[in-house]
Amino acid sequence: MCFVKDESINGAARWLEGKTAVVTGAARGIGRAIAVALAQHGASVVVNYRERARAAEEVVRIARAAGADAVAVQGDVSEEAAARKVVAAGAERWGKVDILVNNAGVAHYGLLLDTTVEQWDRLMGVHLRGAFNCTRAALPAMIRNGYGRIINIASVWGRVGAANEVAYSTAKAGLIGFTKALAKEVGRGGITVNAVAPGVIETDMLNGLSPEEKAALAEATPVGRLGSPEDVAGIVAYLASPAGGFVTGQIIGADGGMA
Repeated sequence: MCFVKDESINGAARWLEGKTAVVTGAARGIGRAIAVALAQHGASVVVNYRERARAAEEVVRIARAAGADAVAVQGDVSEEAAARKVVAAGAERWGKVDILVNNAGVAHYGLLLDTTVEQWDRLMGVHLRGAFNCTRAALPAMIRNGYGRIINIASVWGRVGAANEVAYSTAKAGLIGFTKALAKEVGRGGITVNAVAPGVIETDMLNGLSPEEKAALAEATPVGRLGSPEDVAGIVAYLASPAGGFVTGQIIGADGGMA
């Protein structure tokens, strides 16, 4: 099974033909790459975004150019009503939701003592409550259909922790626990639940770092480079594919060996 990176592909195996996917936080970075990869393999895709409407519409354009249908849907998935709207958009347009990728996230750098309650609650809201809201919205139909793929985007910091990122590490660690527990709860219903734990990925979340800091992170990564969003998207596409059907409850690192 080949999962390629080129956004302009027309020759990718269409392993996801007839499937419908919802990708949260899909207007940029890792979420964008995931939405594109799923579309390249034939899935119809709901491209969720919170603020970047133009960027989300560009992802829709790329997906359609790859031969898949797609629609951009605005919503802050930390809010239950918005999460339900995002998931419902897939069912209303294509009749079902087969694949849910809980990718929406926000970053926060700072000492724990400098982290406000509002900042803490925002991270837990987007990463954890967002995944909870979307999963709870998608699960009933998945259970009725006897099929589903739920893929959560965690982080290497959720596995090993990071100084100055206690809130972020905690949120991602919670998502890892959510993944493992839910996999046991819904496995007999034909639904797999997995997480991908990226390392340091070259996205705009790193914009606050200096070139020297980025170089140090690359040096600390055994493969000697920072990751790309496509490095994560390929794993998600595999987990969403028929080949991933016996994989569940797993936390798969896409961290260049960092963990």
